[in-house]
Amino acid sequence: MKKQQIVEKSMAGLFFLCACVSIVAVLLICYFMFANGIPAMKEIGFGNFLLGTTWAPKNEPASFGILPMIVGSVCVTLGAIVIGVPIGILTAVFLSRFCPKSLHGVLEPMVQLMAGIPSILYGFFGMVVLVPLLRNIPGCAGVSLLAAAVLLGIMILPTIINLSESAIRAVPDSYYEGALALGATHERAVFYAVLPAAKSGILAAIVLGIGRAIGETMAVIMVAGNQAILPRSLFKGVRTMTANIVLEMGYATGIHREALIATGVVLFVFILIINLTFSVIKKRGESA
Repeated sequence: MKKQQIVEKSMAGLFFLCACVSIVAVLLICYFMFANGIPAMKEIGFGNFLLGTTWAPKNEPASFGILPMIVGSVCVTLGAIVIGVPIGILTAVFLSRFCPKSLHGVLEPMVQLMAGIPSILYGFFGMVVLVPLLRNIPGCAGVSLLAAAVLLGIMILPTIINLSESAIRAVPDSYYEGALALGATHERAVFYAVLPAAKSGILAAIVLGIGRAIGETMAVIMVAGNQAILPRSLFKGVRTMTANIVLEMGYATGIHREALIATGVVLFVFILIINLTFSVIKKRGESA
């Protein structure tokens, strides 16, 4: 009995240590980002940095306005949500409640394979397939906001499908059976009884999908056009915050480098706002 207690206490201590390491790692990242980013924002000016429309670090005087990148990131992410969320949720509903077992055994591994494909390969797909297709649209150069949104919509599908399917399957069968007992059809029972019960897990899937979309870099660089200007059309090039950091961090020095780190701070705040919003929505849903 004493040996078992020693093992249990040792494992509890190990788990606590792992949790502390994770917390310390997050705190160190936050400290590095804010310690290097906030002074740059002060030097540039918070208004000039966040609302400025010109990014020209090599000019004299240099300009470090990241509003085009903020708008670009938001537009690309919203486009990915519009494309990926409905398709992902409906696919999850099909796999969990409508798909024959024989077909499910084929489709599920394919979805899992999509999750394991590296971002650079998605970027190559966008360059070779998606961009040439979009060039057929009048006024579209191919590399554009639309190309980035469609590609990200495809990339977030595995996350949304897998988590949404798990959430739907976790709903007790009594919800479905009760709806059938009240006279609902199979489709109405799924969409009006099962899906609302799984909304917490589906929201989590959407938030994680948004997190991947807003943080994606390599694939976006290859299809977005990377123009540091305010996007005026779906068919024009765009640059996101992540792309801006990756494209220029390799040669940036001084205030230019600090401005890129400050861009990372803004991106971090975006992700934090998304997570907090999800937590609020989840708590309201549970209380209701």
